[in-house]
Amino acid sequence: MDATIIAVGSEMLTPQKTDTNSLYLTDQLNSLGIEVVEKYIVGDDRVCLANLLLHALSHCQLIILTGGLGPTEDDITRDSVAAALGRTQYFSQEICEWIEARFRRLGRRMVEVNKRQASVVHGADVLPNDRGTAPGQWIEADGRIVVMLPGPPKEMRAMFESQVFPRLKAALPPMVIRTRFYRVAGMPESDLDQLIAPVYTRYANPTTTILAAPADIQIHLRARCSTEEECESLLEEVGRQIEPLLGDRLFTCIGEPLEACVGAMLASRGETVAVAESCTGGMLGERITQVPGSSAYFSGGFLTYSKEAKTNLLGIPETAHPVSEETAGAMAEAARHRLSATWGIGVTGEAGPASATDVPVGTVFVGIAGPDGTQVKRLQIVGDRSRVRIMAVQNSLDLLRGRLR
Repeated sequence: MDATIIAVGSEMLTPQKTDTNSLYLTDQLNSLGIEVVEKYIVGDDRVCLANLLLHALSHCQLIILTGGLGPTEDDITRDSVAAALGRTQYFSQEICEWIEARFRRLGRRMVEVNKRQASVVHGADVLPNDRGTAPGQWIEADGRIVVMLPGPPKEMRAMFESQVFPRLKAALPPMVIRTRFYRVAGMPESDLDQLIAPVYTRYANPTTTILAAPADIQIHLRARCSTEEECESLLEEVGRQIEPLLGDRLFTCIGEPLEACVGAMLASRGETVAVAESCTGGMLGERITQVPGSSAYFSGGFLTYSKEAKTNLLGIPETAHPVSEETAGAMAEAARHRLSATWGIGVTGEAGPASATDVPVGTVFVGIAGPDGTQVKRLQIVGDRSRVRIMAVQNSLDLLRGRLR
């Protein structure tokens, strides 16, 4: 079964609101083996929502709408669903009395406009709302299921868990979705796709998605089968063809970030790392310490942004160029020795937007000092200040990974 999720409400189109409901619903539906193929956010426009519903009904078996079930004129979900399905609505005195009783329990009087929430699409099963005044509705039509849920997350989640999830589970044959998460460092997205496309394009199941971030490419293999064993078998079949192509650039098969992989390598060897940062401004140390338990292998660091700080804290010669191979190597060695760590990383560069030295913007030197000596790599990173810094950190972690490997 494929599903479409539609969040209704003009407020959801503003920068102040985020659609968290669809993330929750996607997770819940995936656990039932239901694939979410579309997500939409629609403003308070009856015609627009009705047309979108017709589109979703043409190719999806399940449509879930959240929001637009309140009592005001801009709550248009009930009207739009009725229009799309070609059905009328009726007034439910039972629901109206239930809403009125809820208001009395809260010490309030129900106003006339709240009666709109007692409108029910013909043929719908009403889903009671024990946390609000907007009941949901479940409608089956021509082999399709349309579910209307309230927008407030607490109301929506409670209704889905107690009433929608059990219905879907009972109605569907057993289905499982499993995903294998690869992450790759040190190659562009286009090069990676050219390398592995001859493998994954031969398969409709599992499906393959490639996601790109600076120096960190993710490959998601997603299988949907009737049993977990079938999923794992398909993922293994495709994975064992892709993994050798990626070689050492592949750093995880379970989706963990690079800093977690490097941390696990250090911990398994009983080794530690210290950092000395300039252009990255503490971002490298922050990445390393994002991992729970990193105190077992992270000794600490130095934030030496100025030339004077490099000299006073790390002992870098005053004659050394602040952005150079010499300085990066010396920073790594100083961090290692002064904090008695197994490994030291030194990062210095010009992040931009203008250069404070005679070195071009985007030039970064990364030094890795360890028991077997010190190596320095020069990077020439293209992009704005933020991208240069992010890429410098990612490359620093990957260079340490290479040394550890």
